[in-house]
Amino acid sequence: MSGLFRFLPLLLAFLLVGCGQQPPAFQGTDITGADWGRDFRLTDHTGKVRTLADFRGKVVVMFFGYTHCPDVCPTTLGEMAQVMKRLGPDAQRVQVLFVTLDPARDTPTLLAQYVPAFYPTFLGLYGDEATTRKIAADFKVFYQKQAGSDPDQYTLDHGANTYVFDPQGRLRLLFGFGAGAEPMVHDIKLLLAGA
Repeated sequence: MSGLFRFLPLLLAFLLVGCGQQPPAFQGTDITGADWGRDFRLTDHTGKVRTLADFRGKVVVMFFGYTHCPDVCPTTLGEMAQVMKRLGPDAQRVQVLFVTLDPARDTPTLLAQYVPAFYPTFLGLYGDEATTRKIAADFKVFYQKQAGSDPDQYTLDHGANTYVFDPQGRLRLLFGFGAGAEPMVHDIKLLLAGA
């Protein structure tokens, strides 16, 4: 019994240390430990094949959409440009990726014109139809074609979440459409600081 009393203060010290550590106060939805959305293999608008490992050491912000999108996609990319400006020098440690859900129309040339127009370091990523379906499923992104007045004038209904990976390449955060720049700046700074 006396041996137990010798170790009791040590046990209490460990418990108190553990209680004092609070998880980071993210403003986005914390999805740390998600068993989906772990990687991708897509081609960027310069023709280079990319995986998540290419951006190790940076916070990666990824959004799915298409260049003909009338509202959600340009709004989100514009918001991300604001995030980058507000990050100042820390923006060099962040990579924004726009993954097209419309590879039939979003050619590398079109992606190269569209995506960096919002911010010079943004990359547009694409794959063929089968790869696009697989990546979308891996990230739980819904999308569906809606017919237009002629076959080339369709739109896409699609999920509008933004995914954020930490510098170690782990999916950590999810932001819904219209979250605003400030919560993303806040959370990206936490991830860059090691949260």
